[in-house]
Amino acid sequence: MTENRAEIPEKYKWDLTAIYADEAAFDADCARAKELIARFPAHETTMTKSAEGLYSALEDSTALERVISKLFTYAQLASDLDTSDNKYLALTGKVMELANAAGVASYFVSPALIRIEDKVLERWYAELPALRAYERTIFGSRRYKKYTLSDENEKLLSGLRRGMGSHSSIRSVFANADIDFGYITGEDGKKVHLTDTNYVPFLMGTDRRVRRAAFKKLYATYKQFGNTFAALMNAYVKERTTVSRQRGYDSSLQCSVFADEVTPDIYNTLVETVNRNLPVIYDYYKLKKEVLGLSKYHLYDIYTPLIASCAKKYSYEEAVDMVLDTVKIFGDEYHDTLEAGIRNKKWIDVYPNRGKRGGAYSSGCYDTEPYMLLNYTDTLDDVSTLAHESGHSMHSYFSRKANTPQDSEYTIFVAEVASTVNELLFSHKMLRESGSREEKLSVLDQLLETYKGTLFRQTMFAEFERDIHALSEAGETLTKDLLCEKYYAIVKKYFGPAVVCDEEIACEWMRIPHFYMFFYVYKYATCISAASSIVKRIENEGAAYIPQYIDFLRCGGSKSPLDSLKVAGIDMSDPAVIEDAISDFADTIKQFREIYNG
Repeated sequence: MTENRAEIPEKYKWDLTAIYADEAAFDADCARAKELIARFPAHETTMTKSAEGLYSALEDSTALERVISKLFTYAQLASDLDTSDNKYLALTGKVMELANAAGVASYFVSPALIRIEDKVLERWYAELPALRAYERTIFGSRRYKKYTLSDENEKLLSGLRRGMGSHSSIRSVFANADIDFGYITGEDGKKVHLTDTNYVPFLMGTDRRVRRAAFKKLYATYKQFGNTFAALMNAYVKERTTVSRQRGYDSSLQCSVFADEVTPDIYNTLVETVNRNLPVIYDYYKLKKEVLGLSKYHLYDIYTPLIASCAKKYSYEEAVDMVLDTVKIFGDEYHDTLEAGIRNKKWIDVYPNRGKRGGAYSSGCYDTEPYMLLNYTDTLDDVSTLAHESGHSMHSYFSRKANTPQDSEYTIFVAEVASTVNELLFSHKMLRESGSREEKLSVLDQLLETYKGTLFRQTMFAEFERDIHALSEAGETLTKDLLCEKYYAIVKKYFGPAVVCDEEIACEWMRIPHFYMFFYVYKYATCISAASSIVKRIENEGAAYIPQYIDFLRCGGSKSPLDSLKVAGIDMSDPAVIEDAISDFADTIKQFREIYNG
């Protein structure tokens, strides 16, 4: 396919005119947003006076959020088609200015909701039943009452916040712009510039000399700046632990998971359950060592595929048919809506072109279609990506259709569940139906890497993150030596006896940006665990279970993430959910061995 976007057939491109027919329509919504922002401060004196005043403020808040979300969705999607196009970069900047202005104009809403007395709120619900439509919104603010400071202190903290939270961006600029990792000799014998971006592709190569060189070079460079990275990490963690303590949380971990409406028990259960089952990942590394024929299996061999990539190509049309066939199990509404979205409504921008953002995602908002960005290149991995992003999009479709705007968005805690369900179902279907040994092994290799990277590696990160925050809360300074010592110990534990834990890996924490995202990584592991349990129920119970799963997709933000998963029959407080995923991983290892050796 050509890199020139103009030469790509229209049927493979998004139709963004469904959002705004022209620039005038976009500008009209910008003007509407400005109008809503200008009049919003008037609610400050009325929203706590009556049920009608509160309802009016929340209605305007929702209207403002809807229009800004629609504007941002359009600007983002358009910009991602050509990231060098200044026109859409300017539009994105324009929308961000509106969003900032909206934040300033509506700063008083959450504090006001917290101040309303319980008995007054219950009386207002009785007086104005329409106010019940905002019960989750109101609850979402009021649950922070215990952790909200006095108005004076909140104002002080708000002012200080302008100088806080910069550690991630400083680390990113330092690691990506200022550090030069130098050169290594590539597989073709030529010097090639090593970067943090091409590091993993080098480790996935077939030439072990190149893998080792990339590994050694990258971490030798990071090690030179270890004190700087440690100072950044120490400052970031200290900031988070200090604010958490000042607000009255038991720990920074509790502060973070409180936003997900879960408790530290969910986090700790994940870590403890994975730790009990580490022999399963040890068996995987033993398998890789055997298949790759290595007498010693080093950390720079970890990303090497078990087999060469499947040579078979899959046209986009074939991929669509394969994914639609996979989702037939979900019923007519799911299948037919997805088919119409792909074939008729042009939800997907399919092929790469010069300037287009890389990777893949599903995006959209309450007032748009659930658009998907792909960079399709006819590989089996691309077909799996289509299945994955379709899961996101259909989750969004059902949650937005079933809920009011304010309750329509599901949280990050469950965001990867539906997408992973689709991905796993597709892989299992391929394994059942494919007659090709090469194709089966390729699917199994992909599945094994998914479980390894999403369940075990992310839990390893989660354990390290939890432990260094606890050290800081106990008064420890997070020095380079301490961080490297703790990280190396956790790596050795998670990789086990089949892997040579090269000492350079002690510096890996320096290259992981997620450690600046405040206990984010555990959600990857909980999502794949929930998805594995759901897939097991779909495959064991068939059509009888599907309505329960679709009801989960419809929950959106109307329930807490844990309660939403319970609608699907998944209790994340039960270690069996995580053990289900680990069991599936073990079965996949066994299946690979049988086919490979058979």
